[in-house]
Amino acid sequence: MKDPDWWRQAVVYQIYPRSFADANADGIGDLAGITSRIPYLAGLGVDALWLSPFYPSALADGGYDIDDYRNVHPAVGTLRDFDELAATAHAAGLRIIVDIVPNHSSDRHPWFVEALASPPGSPARARYRSPARARYHFLDGEGPDGSQPPSDWQAFFGGSAWTRVADGQWYLHLYTPQQPDLNWDNPEVRQDFLTTLEFWADRGVDGFRIDVAHRLAKDLTRPLPSYVEMTGDPPLDGSHRFYDRDEVHEIYAEWRKLFNTYDPPRMAVAEAWVPAERRRRYASPEGLGQAFNFDLLQASWLAEEFRAVITGNLREARVTASAQTWVFSNHDVVRHAMRYGLPNGTDLAAWLMTDGTQPPEDIPIGLSRARAATLLALALPGSTYLYQGEELGLREMATIPHDRLQDPMWERTGRRVKGRDGCRLPLPWTTDGPSFGFGNHDAHLPQPDWFKDYAVET
Repeated sequence: MKDPDWWRQAVVYQIYPRSFADANADGIGDLAGITSRIPYLAGLGVDALWLSPFYPSALADGGYDIDDYRNVHPAVGTLRDFDELAATAHAAGLRIIVDIVPNHSSDRHPWFVEALASPPGSPARARYRSPARARYHFLDGEGPDGSQPPSDWQAFFGGSAWTRVADGQWYLHLYTPQQPDLNWDNPEVRQDFLTTLEFWADRGVDGFRIDVAHRLAKDLTRPLPSYVEMTGDPPLDGSHRFYDRDEVHEIYAEWRKLFNTYDPPRMAVAEAWVPAERRRRYASPEGLGQAFNFDLLQASWLAEEFRAVITGNLREARVTASAQTWVFSNHDVVRHAMRYGLPNGTDLAAWLMTDGTQPPEDIPIGLSRARAATLLALALPGSTYLYQGEELGLREMATIPHDRLQDPMWERTGRRVKGRDGCRLPLPWTTDGPSFGFGNHDAHLPQPDWFKDYAVET
């Protein structure tokens, strides 16, 4: 387990903890459930397990709204359960990667609770007004009475990216109002995350997946750019005012220094939806060391397109001295066993709103193409990231009843976008039982009857 380069040719299996295995029969997956399935995971031949967030959270966004970065959600387990999971995985030769969500906390985080309880303060304190609010992005509003938000920015899950508090100021949230954005210009924020990374590394974590790594650094000096400018393609010189700014790499250089104090050094992979030329710095040895490329995930089922993506990304890997990453499915996208059964160019969000009927899916073709694509990725130089259930050929569930949808996109878009619940269903382990072996209780998201045909035991 001392190989410092293990991640360069690794097969990493992503686990969405709430939907993997339920050990205590409450309908929610937990750390003990994962531990109980370590023999299965080792038998697959994977090298590492990536755990999506398992931290205390109100689950406004599937656990990506975090109350405490150094603890475990009570429904998912305890720190002792985490230690047992890590020890069992390591004994089986599996490494552990955990999700770090640095762009935002939850609105229940002690820092944000303190910020709301703090007065705006003297205008002489510049735009953040008070030390407590300086950890986030609080601004006065527009208009004579400040009743208009500071800009027309829209949140990625729908609605305004600004919410007004009782004293009249507004705070920024790129996702939901329950996920206020942290201010990475603040030294206290930077130090606290170094403490968090050290906390988990000291508990035996081998690496970190960094959520929306390209959005931490922001320039909120006025006048703020318009929404159209904000969402446009950033210039390659890093001068874009809003995301993928060069300043973000100062943060990751600090992280890399910490990672390199461990033996072996801790690895990290950036989720950075940026052009290949801009991914280089995230994947550099002075930065996180590796970055996801989602180019194959976004490619149409065309040989020419696959060839161009593969050759281009292998060229990038040589430039960065990193290892390329290959991925087709994860917790945020329609599973590729279903995507490949639909015509190229299908609007997946619109397709989900038809309950998956228009256009009709070709199930056998989708499954055979998905197997071929995954096999191709496993043969390529670099790391392959698999999503739980991919080994089973699991397809998306497009018919979740509307009253069971949990993704915040559903309500935030006025019920026009179903969101990502269809790829987050609890796994089927057996062909029968109240949740197909996920646990001894109905699962937190409904599983379709056809799941039995994809169960592990079959």
